[in-house]
Amino acid sequence: MTQAQFKFITYGVANGLATLTINRPPFNVLDIPTMEEVNVALDQCLAATDVKLLMITGAGEKAFSAGVEVADHTPDKVDRMIEVFHGIFRRLQELPVPTLAAVNGAALGGGMEVAIACDMIVAAANAKFGQPEIKLAVFPPIAAVLLPRLVPPARAMELLLGGENIAAEEARAIGLVNRVFAKETFAADVQAFVAPYLALSRAALVSTRKTIRATTGKPFGQALDVAENIYLNELMATEDAKEGLAAFLEKRKPVWRDR
Repeated sequence: MTQAQFKFITYGVANGLATLTINRPPFNVLDIPTMEEVNVALDQCLAATDVKLLMITGAGEKAFSAGVEVADHTPDKVDRMIEVFHGIFRRLQELPVPTLAAVNGAALGGGMEVAIACDMIVAAANAKFGQPEIKLAVFPPIAAVLLPRLVPPARAMELLLGGENIAAEEARAIGLVNRVFAKETFAADVQAFVAPYLALSRAALVSTRKTIRATTGKPFGQALDVAENIYLNELMATEDAKEGLAAFLEKRKPVWRDR
């Protein structure tokens, strides 16, 4: 599927940054066709060798995404909805490069789940986060798994069991959000935030992300064994590791080969 064939998202790569925009304003609701397109774009990102960071955002200023289409939760559609929706998270886990959610408004329900599945989150000052599913007598499976790993368990319980929204600054205070930017300068601030990552070696970014993901939750000794293996047998075999060390010793700027 090419960009011309996408109807509900946009996807492109420029200077190492892959940008996936949910393009169903004003609320960027995720229905099944939209989520199918997201998965196609993520497959393209997974296959790309010129991407250093994937950014997911929403079109407009009202919402990153207000969540999954409620009508797609009905008994005749829910199996397919879960298959396609959870496919997004399986792909995000498989991606080798870091991921960033740029939350430019409401991130609710499935929209919040997409955001918290990314490695980092930046938010506009007017953004809000919430998992209101409990109010419909259901629960968000992805958030039930991920949220207690990201914030204090008691706060995760409060958000999941109470279904209330929190503002961007509170999300930052509990460790859910990395940075909060003014709404008026959000686009420029996001570009400034991602710029340092795009100047780094793709090989180093991939190895570092892989190590963090592979060691999280493991006992220290086991985690260190995994980290040592990736460092010695994967990272140190790359051209960029050799170039980075040589450039430092020779007091010059490195030239990355991204491999």
